[in-house]
Amino acid sequence: MEKTIYIDDKPVRLKSTAATAMRYKAQFKKDYFSELLKLAKVFSGQEKDGEIDLQDISYENMGLVDFEVLYNFIWVLAKTADKTIPEPLEWLDGFDSMPIADIFPEISELLQSSIESKKK
Repeated sequence: MEKTIYIDDKPVRLKSTAATAMRYKAQFKKDYFSELLKLAKVFSGQEKDGEIDLQDISYENMGLVDFEVLYNFIWVLAKTADKTIPEPLEWLDGFDSMPIADIFPEISELLQSSIESKKK
């Protein structure tokens, strides 16, 4: 699955493939699915119309969110789409801002696609 979003008014291609989880582990030394499931637990029950809005998350649950993981997910999706992007810190330095509340709903579908079954 692939899509283009805008971060800091710049188009950023994001892609989720079968290799995304392995690329995540190679870069961050953490299990992609484990991190994704921890995140899903925090956001459980927060969906509206199939989407999660960070602005609706309780203060208590926000305290459980490791925002570095969100930045890591965004980077790995971008790196999967474009192998030429630099290391995470250098890439993030290319943006004046990274509005997670706006970006997360955009990437949630890509993250979901990595764990959903295609079986009917």
